[in-house]
Amino acid sequence: MGIRLEAITKEYTVGDELVAALAGVSLAIETGEFVAIMGPSGSGKSTMMNILGCLDRPTSGSYLLDGQEVAHLTDDQLAYIRNRSIGFVFQNFNLLSRTTAWENVALPLVYAKIGEKERLEQAAALLESVGLGTRKQHLPNELSGGQRQRVAIARALINNPSIIMADEPTGNLDSRSSIEIMKLFGTLHRQGKTIILVTHEPDIAAYAKRIITVRDGLIISDEVKESNYV
Repeated sequence: MGIRLEAITKEYTVGDELVAALAGVSLAIETGEFVAIMGPSGSGKSTMMNILGCLDRPTSGSYLLDGQEVAHLTDDQLAYIRNRSIGFVFQNFNLLSRTTAWENVALPLVYAKIGEKERLEQAAALLESVGLGTRKQHLPNELSGGQRQRVAIARALINNPSIIMADEPTGNLDSRSSIEIMKLFGTLHRQGKTIILVTHEPDIAAYAKRIITVRDGLIISDEVKESNYV
C-alpha cells in the first residue's frame, strides 16, 4: 500500500511570524519505488522527509503509512513505527565514535531486546553484504567516508525495514564514494526496498526512478523517468 500524504501542512512560529514549511502537500509513493526529493535550501524537502520518516508530525492533513493513519500518533507510537518500518541514513553518518562498526550496526537490536550473540551475527552478515566484512572491528575514524556511510546503511537495514530514507547521504563524500553508495541504494531497491532520498544534487537524484521537486512548501514537479542510472 505504501505512503499517502493528503493536504499535509507544517507551520512554525518564528518570532511573531507564522511560517509554512509545507503548504498542503499531497503525494503517493508505492511500495518498492525509488524516489528522490529535490529542492533548494528552505524549500520544505527536509520537513517533508521528517514527516515521511515519522520524526515529526504535520500541523494538519492525513498521512497513511501502509494503510495506517500516523499523522497524529504519540511519540511512543511513532517510535514503534520507525523501528518497525523505516531505516534512516544521514549525511553525517551518526555513528558512535568510540564504538566499532560491528557494534554500531548491532545497536538498534539492543533496543529491540535481541540477545548479544544474535545481534552480532546479524550485524556481521550485514557488514559483509555492504562489502565491509573485514572492517567490522574498525572504529569510525579508521574508515573512509564511503565506508562510514556503508556502515550507516547496514545499521539502517538491521531491523529489516521496508522503507529506507536517506537525507543527503552523499553530501560528505567524494565523487567515487558517492557513486558506490548510490549503487548500493540501487541494489537495495532491486531487492524490494522503498528508497526515499533527499538531495540537492541532480546527478544523485538521477539514480532514482522518480524525482519530486519541492519549492516554497509545495510540490512543483513530479517526474517518473523511463530509466535511471542503476
